[in-house]
Amino acid sequence: MTTHASPLPYPALAAELLPGGGHRSFVLRRGRLLRLTDIEGGANVSLLLFNAHEKTERLNLPDALKCQHTAKLSRGHCLYSDMGRVLAAITEDTAGWSDSLGGVLDAAEVKEKYGEGPYQTLRNACYRNGTDNLLIELGKWGMGVEDLLMVLNLFSRVTVDATGGMHFVPGNSKAGDYIELYAPMDTLVVMTALQHPMDPSPAYAPKPVQLTWMQAEAGVAEHCRSSRPENERGFINTENLYL
Repeated sequence: MTTHASPLPYPALAAELLPGGGHRSFVLRRGRLLRLTDIEGGANVSLLLFNAHEKTERLNLPDALKCQHTAKLSRGHCLYSDMGRVLAAITEDTAGWSDSLGGVLDAAEVKEKYGEGPYQTLRNACYRNGTDNLLIELGKWGMGVEDLLMVLNLFSRVTVDATGGMHFVPGNSKAGDYIELYAPMDTLVVMTALQHPMDPSPAYAPKPVQLTWMQAEAGVAEHCRSSRPENERGFINTENLYL
């Protein structure tokens, strides 16, 4: 499948479909750009990031929010490791919001929310859960449950009211919306395409996402680098790995 919301900024190196309920992991090489496209609308992709060469260094969402003075992550923001380096930069985001609060559901929570969905009767349409999907991918890289930390839920919006209550916003992402992630270092990407835990729909119906890889120029992330002094330092910390 090669559907795109708009022309690609660079020629595609590869493209593949991440089906609803599916999971995937790969190393996004330094200088590569990954576009995730919501094909049908209403997609959610739960994301983990690691330093591909030192996996004890991983995505730190509290630091990413704190140093950029934001409660949401979107175009122009950076995704920081716990070492103050930029694992990825969000160079484009037509959905306008990715949630850093909601997490993922485990098997018991999926059963409670959606009912029974066993493989024995549904085969490949069985009900999957974020915890197990991510653990399957982590296991391929020698990691386990201790490495399953906070996820970033791409395409999903959760707001917080004055009393601290969290509210899921349905329909935040439309068909054709896309998010592009630029890697200034070799970054291990672990993801699963499942409904957001706070999605009020009673039906298990995770949406597919198209993945497209490109080789990019470093300038593609310049607006992320220059958006805050902290981001400039984060990029310098990252570049120092390759001196």
